[in-house]
Amino acid sequence: MPDPMRPRASLRTAVVWEVLKDALDRRVKATGREALDVLDTGGGSGNFAVPVARLGHRVTVVDPSPNALFALERRAAEAEVADRVRGVQGDVLGLFDVVERGGYDVVLCHGVLEYVEDPAEGVRNAVDALRSEGALSLLAAGLGGAVLARALAGHFTEARRALGDPAGRWGDGDPVPRRFTAEQLTALVAATGVEVGAVHGVRVFADLVPGVLVDTEPGALDALLKLEAAAAELPAFHSVATQLHVLGEKRA
Repeated sequence: MPDPMRPRASLRTAVVWEVLKDALDRRVKATGREALDVLDTGGGSGNFAVPVARLGHRVTVVDPSPNALFALERRAAEAEVADRVRGVQGDVLGLFDVVERGGYDVVLCHGVLEYVEDPAEGVRNAVDALRSEGALSLLAAGLGGAVLARALAGHFTEARRALGDPAGRWGDGDPVPRRFTAEQLTALVAATGVEVGAVHGVRVFADLVPGVLVDTEPGALDALLKLEAAAAELPAFHSVATQLHVLGEKRA
């Protein structure tokens, strides 16, 4: 549910939001409870937490940044969901210093694994926060998208370096500490015993299309959104996506 005043934001969130909303709806039906307990690790200022709260769910956001949590509080108040959104300072590696194990129906771990020292531990903690049969939504930077972007920008040496680097970095100036392939992400999830339900490529085309075209060509944004949705589930496009989304379910 991107900000209606920022239509281009939908290019970054639309695919993930639709998958997440469907997962929330399934958990509501399965549990018989209209309001779920949702944990958003690294949720920042509430890009997903606030829309989830608008659906009537209770959301706990864990983030290391006090500034992000302050912005979250303000954003939740403006959306009139402050009573359903709680911000806690912390991170996924120290998750159980601030939240309980096994207390959540759905856990979001978006844009976190790229920055933690031990991604496997981060995934384990996210899974351990889930109730039985709870859903995990995992979003992380994709290797192929970065390689393609550097190559199309004419930085061929950097593209090649990212391709061969164990962390998927294109150089010392790369702001992202780590990137993943779809196989790496699904392996991290499967290693916890969580069943991988779906993998989606996110921003397959959006970061490659000139912004001026999307902003000025009539109907271009809507057409691009539909193209992103159509390509997201196709494995052939996972290898060139800027981000990768994995949806899993904790086995009973």
